[in-house]
Amino acid sequence: MPGYQHASFTGESVTLENSFMKAVVYKRLSGWGFVEIYTPDGKLMGVLDHFGEVKLRDFDIPLRMESDSYKQDGNRLVFAVKSQNIPQMLRGSSFENWMSYPFEKCLSGEVALELADTSLKLDYQFKADENLYASYIKGPWLKVGEGSFGVDKHDAIFPGVEWNVGREWSSGQDWFKDPWASKSIPYRSKVAIPVMTVSHGGWAIGMAYEPNKRAARWFNYREMYSQPVFASPNFIERMDNHLMGLKLPDVEIEAQENELISSVPLELHLDEKIHFEAEIFLARGTSMDAILADLSRKGLPDPGAPRWPLEKALDVIAETYDKRLFEAGEGFGVRQGEARPQPVYPAFLKRYAEEHRETALGRSLLEKIAWCDSQKAAGPKADIVQEAEQWLAWQREDGAYYFDPDGRHYTKDDFVVARAFHEPMGQNQDTAIDFCALAAQNMLELAEKVEDTGLQERLRKASEKALDFCVDMERPEAGDFWETPLHAPNLLAAGHAAIAYYMAYRVLDRADYLEKARYWIRTLLPFTHLWEPKGKPMLYNTKPCLCSSDWFFANWVRDHVQWEVLTVFAASYELGYDWAQIDPEVDWRTYQRGITQAGMRWMLDHREEKWLPHNLPDTYERYAQGAFDGCFPDTHNAVTGNYGGMVIPPRDIAVNIYALLDAGEK
Repeated sequence: MPGYQHASFTGESVTLENSFMKAVVYKRLSGWGFVEIYTPDGKLMGVLDHFGEVKLRDFDIPLRMESDSYKQDGNRLVFAVKSQNIPQMLRGSSFENWMSYPFEKCLSGEVALELADTSLKLDYQFKADENLYASYIKGPWLKVGEGSFGVDKHDAIFPGVEWNVGREWSSGQDWFKDPWASKSIPYRSKVAIPVMTVSHGGWAIGMAYEPNKRAARWFNYREMYSQPVFASPNFIERMDNHLMGLKLPDVEIEAQENELISSVPLELHLDEKIHFEAEIFLARGTSMDAILADLSRKGLPDPGAPRWPLEKALDVIAETYDKRLFEAGEGFGVRQGEARPQPVYPAFLKRYAEEHRETALGRSLLEKIAWCDSQKAAGPKADIVQEAEQWLAWQREDGAYYFDPDGRHYTKDDFVVARAFHEPMGQNQDTAIDFCALAAQNMLELAEKVEDTGLQERLRKASEKALDFCVDMERPEAGDFWETPLHAPNLLAAGHAAIAYYMAYRVLDRADYLEKARYWIRTLLPFTHLWEPKGKPMLYNTKPCLCSSDWFFANWVRDHVQWEVLTVFAASYELGYDWAQIDPEVDWRTYQRGITQAGMRWMLDHREEKWLPHNLPDTYERYAQGAFDGCFPDTHNAVTGNYGGMVIPPRDIAVNIYALLDAGEK
């Protein structure tokens, strides 16, 4: 008997099984089929509710796609399907005299299920049998936990959109407030990796799909693509499970997000084709393990051709510093808001100037660097012993470092204002991985500088205690504590944690810290765009966090930020850490090239007119004159493709270019 109790059952079933998964297909009284997905040890992970479903605009009853029979070829099943025939089903019943539906056929086609290696491949191909308006067409529709663990979960990840743990809801108001909180049916380009995952009890299940494969188009009309649907728990259908699925129509504008029954129906024409493809797969562990399993099958995408070759990009950046980011008598920097140039320079610039001293650009930079050096005044020497003692004093007895919103963490007033006008984004004395990881790194670095061996030992032990406190943490949090909810998923925290654990591994020689470093660097992946929609370049763009700023003032599921991931890899390179060698199971060299090429793509050219400031409108005139050309902006909108925010000097882009060149990249 099936575990699924929301379907009739004739007693007929057929099974596909290998060492990775078992899929049992059942026949309803009206036809095949629904599918139960089991782990190799017999745990029911989810149910494919049907072989597709269409809701016509003028029908009150949705019509399942069903089949009378199937053909089997090894681990491949093919079902000839058609939409339910309501007039035929009512014929001879007590309903026939008082109900009438006009269509006996709507959609027909074929559904193929193939258990191939580690995944169940789903191929749904339909065609319209009439000219119709459909409020939706559902393709693969997976109810995770149905008939088994229900709404319970360890975690759930919808990359670039959600990372929920325990009892947290997707589309919940933990990190957003409405309307941004609702993102169960998001604009497609907000999704970072085309996969959805839920884990429970040591197993994760995922659904992956091809986002750029056409799902529908008629004549010269708009192309449509598979629209992902994600709800954990399944608040869309208000059932005891989690939902991941694909449907049409896709979201064309943000105002259509979260509509299961579309306000603008899908216009179907006779013989128009509908096509959904997806894979269902299992992984031992958590949703992060499922993300890694999906990427291990596919590999990281090739970043493609860069905007400039690496050496040429360095020339462009060097010229930016020489021509636009230096003011005589003041130094290097960007003049915007309260920021002013200073007589300091990034270390990469000196390397470039010395390596190009035979060029006019190199000589010009050397002169400017020499001037900056001449302005350095001998100030008071930093008291590193006092600094070390302060870090030790901040540590709690349990090893944690805590949030101090009115004290040492008061840099911007965002969270102070937010708690007054709405609610706190974090509570005083709360903690998260970022606070502890940064503290551990600072203390390990101070231990290398102080001369007192006793203090060195205290610093190292305190670092170890801080990192041990975090050993069970799985989600990176608090990296942008100054303006975002403290426990929201955060990319910068992932990078800080990876660096801190790897530094501690080298200093303290603990193998478990090496594994934690690898884990944390991998948690960058759910924030990283590993695909891009046609006509909207965003490959290897990154989300800084999956939340809002100040509850209402910035949407980081919609917007990308590149400086944070560039900073993580620039800092790693400057410490001598090469993630491609530290964690060879992931192609970090391709990843670093990808994020660096994305940074190059972001670099401003005022002639393109793709950038506007938000809170510094007086800077636009200087932008229009080309003063910021070669810098890169704070944000990129995944929906519009436009850039905005402050402009940032391209230092970290250059450092990552040098990291790639030193690793033998060209």
